[in-house]
Amino acid sequence: MGKSFDIGLILDFIPKLLGYVHVTFLILAGAILIGIVIGFLVALPRLYRIPVLAQIAAVYVSFIRGTPILIQLFLIYYGLPELLKLVSIDISQWSSMFFVIVTYGLSIGGLFSEVIRAAVTSVERGQTEAAYSIGMSPFVAFIRIVLPQSFAIALPNLANLIIAYMKDTSLAFSIGVMDMTGRGQTLGTTTSHFLEVYISLAVIYYLVCILLESIFSRMEKRVSRYERKFG
Repeated sequence: MGKSFDIGLILDFIPKLLGYVHVTFLILAGAILIGIVIGFLVALPRLYRIPVLAQIAAVYVSFIRGTPILIQLFLIYYGLPELLKLVSIDISQWSSMFFVIVTYGLSIGGLFSEVIRAAVTSVERGQTEAAYSIGMSPFVAFIRIVLPQSFAIALPNLANLIIAYMKDTSLAFSIGVMDMTGRGQTLGTTTSHFLEVYISLAVIYYLVCILLESIFSRMEKRVSRYERKFG
């Protein structure tokens, strides 16, 4: 049982927890960078129906969608070092942060690929055919015609995924990463005021979500202004 509720402690805990918010953003930023690369690598074989690779990509996405992020985290943290030992590479002493970022990057990449694939296929095929007719190569047509439109279409779903994974970074403490949630656990243990700690964490995560939502809302208005102009 914890001690009697003390609302004043919430104001005391919030600054202490905010001192670890940079860890959350570091995990999220690293995972997004990895996820974008993986997202395109996984989406392209399925978009262009490349034999074998398309099937492998589909299985990968299905696995990511069908397993909890916490299980994925444990599989990477405990399984990747054992797998690499087979080729005489020892990463067992590497920082837990590395395994967290890799796990979240792989997970985000699988879901990003689905968003990218849906957005690209929603762009009218006639536009790319028109681009080919005036001498554009497939790569140039994709960069100049398809990508800007598909990004505007995909952005709301990408924003939702990023915000969801930002909240899921709270699981990083389960393998020893001292983020806000990990710091909250230690504060709760040392003070026995767990409720105040969790209220403080809820306030911080909520405010960060509002900040991200505001940023993405501005981005959506900016990238979709062509629709307002020509719609």
